[in-house]
Amino acid sequence: MEQKIKVRFKITLLWVVPLILLLGSLLLGTTANLTPTELVHYIAQVFTDVEHTTDPIQTILWKVRLPRIILTFLVGAALAASGGVLQAIFRNPIVDPFTLGISSGSAFGAALAMLFPFISVNLSAFVFGVCAVLLTYIVSYAGQQTSIVSMVLAGIIVSGVFTALLTLLQYLSDPYKLQAIVQWTMGNLHTASWAKVQTAAGPILVGLVVILLLRWKLNLLALGDNEALAVGVNPKYLKLILIGVATMITASAVAAVGVISLFGLIVPHMSRMIFGPNNTIGVWANISIGGSFLLLIDDFSRSVMPFEIPVGVFTMLIGAPIFIYLMKKSFTPWNA
Repeated sequence: MEQKIKVRFKITLLWVVPLILLLGSLLLGTTANLTPTELVHYIAQVFTDVEHTTDPIQTILWKVRLPRIILTFLVGAALAASGGVLQAIFRNPIVDPFTLGISSGSAFGAALAMLFPFISVNLSAFVFGVCAVLLTYIVSYAGQQTSIVSMVLAGIIVSGVFTALLTLLQYLSDPYKLQAIVQWTMGNLHTASWAKVQTAAGPILVGLVVILLLRWKLNLLALGDNEALAVGVNPKYLKLILIGVATMITASAVAAVGVISLFGLIVPHMSRMIFGPNNTIGVWANISIGGSFLLLIDDFSRSVMPFEIPVGVFTMLIGAPIFIYLMKKSFTPWNA
């Protein structure tokens, strides 16, 4: 009975904590910090006082902070959920959304669009992220099948190729464009806008819904292909669907805000520490913890100093020690 109460309490926190952080994030910023009372006042003002719609604080809240908060939560949820899906599919604790080359492919696409503006940065990053995954699959495909190990190795190779191409573009670019490219590769949540929210929200939300609907089947894939076949689930097609969805939401997230390293690797481990290896709950945990954790890191990055530090810097500084701790602890058994 006590165990059930603890589980219900943890699940309740998955809904309560994100809401608290979403509202609390509206209070923080380099321009002006608000008290909860002031925030309630400005929220009420939106519905009751049309004359104050030109108030600069209102503009900051609803046109600067709110789209950034929503985009940050969506990106964190997308990276964490896709990381959990890929770790379950590959049955490997060190797999994350960027193992398949998505990160380096998207980074190259964005840099290419910055250097030669023939298409938008977001679209180019998304297209090359998808191309990187397709190339990874083609390279690993042999004898009418592809193994987990060969796909991971192919992803490392493809990632290395796109990283080399990105380095070449940086070498060829002028100082101003080089600065923009480097800043994008460290995560650029400070460029969030309602336009970016509209572009990223559709693919991410659709992908998250598909993962939620198939989350119970992830437990079967984690057991192995033979076990999945024994209960009537075709692991080949299920893996293709889930890898495709994970690619879509990761590429959309990277295209919107740039590269945020280690995030999709760390958060699924944190979820397993709290809720265990059951993916039925773990997918919800990844979405909630992923969105909340990135939102917390972003709040810190934009309020700790007068100038803003790229969020990717803090994910590395905070994520690396956590990952080292998790490696030492070895809290969950994995089958390679």
